[in-house]
Amino acid sequence: MPKISHGCLHGLRVLDLSRVLAGPFCTQLLGDMGAEVIKVEQPGKGDDTRQWGPPWFHGESAYYLSCNRNKKSVTINFKHKTGQDLIRRLVEHADVVVENFKTGALEKYGLDYERLRLRNPRLIYCSITGYGQTGPYKDLSGYDFIVQAQGGIMSLTGEAEGEPCKVGVAIGDIMAGMYAANAILAALVQRQHSGEGQHIDIALLDSQVSWLANIAMNYLVSNEPPKRYGNAHPNLVPYQPFTTQDGQIAIGVGNDEQFRRLCLKLQREDLAQHPSYRTNALRVEHREELIAELQNEFRKRPTDAWLSLMAQAEIPAGRINTVPEALNNAHVREREMVQRVLHPSGELLPVLGPVAKFSATPSAIRLPPPVLGQHTKEVLRDLLGMSADEVEELRREQII
Repeated sequence: MPKISHGCLHGLRVLDLSRVLAGPFCTQLLGDMGAEVIKVEQPGKGDDTRQWGPPWFHGESAYYLSCNRNKKSVTINFKHKTGQDLIRRLVEHADVVVENFKTGALEKYGLDYERLRLRNPRLIYCSITGYGQTGPYKDLSGYDFIVQAQGGIMSLTGEAEGEPCKVGVAIGDIMAGMYAANAILAALVQRQHSGEGQHIDIALLDSQVSWLANIAMNYLVSNEPPKRYGNAHPNLVPYQPFTTQDGQIAIGVGNDEQFRRLCLKLQREDLAQHPSYRTNALRVEHREELIAELQNEFRKRPTDAWLSLMAQAEIPAGRINTVPEALNNAHVREREMVQRVLHPSGELLPVLGPVAKFSATPSAIRLPPPVLGQHTKEVLRDLLGMSADEVEELRREQII
C-alpha cells in the first residue's frame, strides 16, 4: 500500500484550551497523527510550562517543548467578552475541544460544553480534570503527585522496606492524556454513525486507579493488600534486576520453561529441579532463597556476557540504561524515537518521535512547538476571515 503524505487524522481540527501536561499530551498525540491542533493561550503569558525551566531552548522550557509539537499557537484573552466570542466562532470550525480547567470553570465564560454544542452539535468536548465532573472531590484541583499518592501507585513503588515513592515521570498526567486521546478517537467513530458529538469526562484519579491493572485485580480477587516489591514482580519469580560483575541486568522469566533454560545458562540445573522452585507458584513462595542463589551466579560474569547468553536461550533480558543511554540506543534511533525539527529560532530542536508507526498514513512531526501567539494572525484570517486591520485592533485592545 503506498504511503500518503498526511496522517490518519488529516482534516480533523482540534481546539486545545488545555495547559501543563495531561491535556497538551493528549492533543500532541492527535497532532502527531495528522490533526490540526490550535493551541489557545493567554496573551503575554501562555501555557504555564513555558516558564518551567531550566533547561531552556531559545527561551522555551524543555518541559513545554516536550508536549506541544504539531500545534499552532493563538493568543486569546477569553476573560474578555470579545475573546469569548472569538473562541465560540472558532468552535464552529472545530471537531474537538480539549480543556483541563477546574470543573465548571469555563461555564462563567460561556465556554462549557452545553453552550458550545449549541454552536456546533458535532463538537466532541473533552474535559480533563483531577477528579472528574462528579463526586465529592470534583471541585478540587488535580496534581499528578497528589493523584499518585491518592491512587495507590506510591504505595507500590519503592523498596520493600522503604517509603512510598512516586514514579519518576508525571505518569498520572501522561496516562490521563492517553486515555483522553483514545476516548476522543472513539467519540469520532460514534459521530460518524450519530452525526452528533458528546462530552468526555476524564479524571486523573480515574486514570491512575485504572492502570493499577493486575495489581488492583490481585487485591480484588484475594482481598490481600498489595506489598511493595521494589524492582521485583508480585506474581513472577525471577523477574527483577540482578547485579553482574560490572553492572546490572534486568531478567524477566515468564514461565517454567524459561526458568529451566535460565538455570541451564547459569550452569545451575539443580535449581530447576529443586522441589521449591519447579513451578512459578513455588518460586513466588520461596522468592528470597531463590533470588539469593541466582544473585550469586550473576555476579560471576559481566553484563554483556549475560546478555549474550540470555539471547541464546530466548530469555527476556536487558541492560539497565540511563536516560542518555536509552535515547542513544541504536534500536531506539532506528525506530526514529529521537528526531529533529526546525525551531522558529532557525536551529534544529531534538524531540521524541511518535510511537505509532502507520504503514499508509505515517505519523510525522510537521510543526515544532510554537512560540507564543505565532499563528494568531494566520488562524483568525484563515478560519474567521478577519482582516489585518481587525486583527490589529484586537491586539491593541489586548484581546489577542
